Amino acid sequence: MAATDLEKRITILEDIEAIKKLKARYCAVCDDDHNPDEITKLFADDGVWEGDGIGAHQGHAAIRKLFEGFRDRISFSQHNVMNPRIEVDGQHARGIWYFLGPFTFRKGNRARWLAARYEDDYVKVNGEWKFRHLRAIGRMSAPYETGWANQDAGWTGKQTSRA
Repeated sequence: MAATDLEKRITILEDIEAIKKLKARYCAVCDDDHNPDEITKLFADDGVWEGDGIGAHQGHAAIRKLFEGFRDRISFSQHNVMNPRIEVDGQHARGIWYFLGPFTFRKGNRARWLAARYEDDYVKVNGEWKFRHLRAIGRMSAPYETGWANQDAGWTGKQTSRA
């Protein structure tokens, strides 16, 4: 194996590790009361946060405002992400992650389980990986007390038929 091939492979591995650390910082910011001061540091200037039922929010000001709203509605969250699949192509990368976490919503002090699939696009800006487009695709939302097996656990709260 040529040295340049080895260097390329090592660079890809280092980039994958840096993206994993970016996602870990994202989870820490979310679990730090959805800190609106810190979240924008993780996104490219024109980055997008997009979620089912929440819409797309582009740019630092819009993402900051979104996270201020999360902070106002959510009193507790624990973001657990797993099973990363990350593909790096030079200064761009894509990642898929699965998320499961307990949440407490301020209104009614409601405890819920949330599950989602993240589909992320990343960009390397001045040597640092940032989110270019984070997509949170809801898979399940269920009350803590009753769980998801014996009731509709749809993300939108609409009745759904499950096989």
